[in-house]
Amino acid sequence: MKMSDDIVRGLRTILGGVFLVAGVVACGGGSGEVANGGKVANRGVTDTEIVLGVYTDLSGPTAIWGVGATNAARMRFDEVNAVGGVHGRKIRYVVEDTSYQVPKAISAANKLVNRDNVLAILLGVGTPLNNAIMPMLFENNVPNLFPISGGRQMVEPFHPLKFTQRGIYYDEVRASVKYFVEQQGKQKACVVYQDTDYGVEILEGARDQLEAMGQTLAAVTAHKPTDSEFTSTILKLKNANCDLVLMGTVHRDTILVLDAARKMGWGEVAWVGNNAAYAQVIADQASGEGYYSFVHMAKIYADDDMSPAVRAWWDSYVERYSSEPGLAAMEGYRGAALTVEALQRAGRDLTTEGLVKAIESIDSYTDIFGYTVSFGPDKHSGASESVLSQVRDGRWVKLTEAIGY
Repeated sequence: MKMSDDIVRGLRTILGGVFLVAGVVACGGGSGEVANGGKVANRGVTDTEIVLGVYTDLSGPTAIWGVGATNAARMRFDEVNAVGGVHGRKIRYVVEDTSYQVPKAISAANKLVNRDNVLAILLGVGTPLNNAIMPMLFENNVPNLFPISGGRQMVEPFHPLKFTQRGIYYDEVRASVKYFVEQQGKQKACVVYQDTDYGVEILEGARDQLEAMGQTLAAVTAHKPTDSEFTSTILKLKNANCDLVLMGTVHRDTILVLDAARKMGWGEVAWVGNNAAYAQVIADQASGEGYYSFVHMAKIYADDDMSPAVRAWWDSYVERYSSEPGLAAMEGYRGAALTVEALQRAGRDLTTEGLVKAIESIDSYTDIFGYTVSFGPDKHSGASESVLSQVRDGRWVKLTEAIGY
């Protein structure tokens, strides 16, 4: 379908040009294919390159995830490009900062899909941001690969273009409750959560597992992500005699909650978080001592005994970015490595459908860190177990190797 110059100018005026390319693609039947010099090629694929993109947080409250994951993904892609790319094509990774704001994320995704014409989105940060953007991605036949989110919506309901490599918050919280009640004898479970999609998922996981075990929550308290005062929160939990607190928090509010409890002299309680609140910045706080977290990958320290492959990766990251890699970098590197593996399996005749089938063919994939993920035609969530870690003497210490859910 060809548009006249007047129509094109009119669309640019009305829509700011954002959806123009999407309109042209839609005329092709919504298959994700675009015209290219009279030939038909899959979006994001040319004779010489494969274009991937990401909307991520490089400057907002979850930048610790966005920066680390993006840095490591770039590192993996550069390694591949240095030896000729994948089937003769170099990988170009287009990164857009969202500052963890949904409107910015929507704008960034529109650019990536309609202007950069990406083959797939890789490592997008944030549950609410991914939730807001996935419908637009799928309308344009763009897969959402390995988002930095454990929200159930990343894989539920099932969609052929959804894939995740990390644990699902809901499942991990249920595993947490079961473990602490059965293994540590906790009797009064409570929840503190931020009132977001992510926080509500933590609440639901804890409530559902307790119900399955014939118990109920002793107390629940919610807060806004921007709240900074948690004295009343701690008083409510303390008065309920909570001995287990499941935390639907991220880095900042986790620290503030734990600090408020320490100042009030409240001990003898297990504070349990997850991937969203697992970082060295928490372990560095005096109030973080004893805090638990269920994670799909455990943090590495410079003086740990590493395999040659991991040591080389560590040294390369430090040399390139002048900082030590954290869990976000581990996740970003594996996400990029999984994508490279899928691109290699998909072959030279790369299409969106071929990429999806290639990911589904990855079974029992073990990354350089020693963790295994598996996918299949009906299984787009790669992980099925988590590691329990605890802060001890300012360091994250892995307590158990694998807890299934």
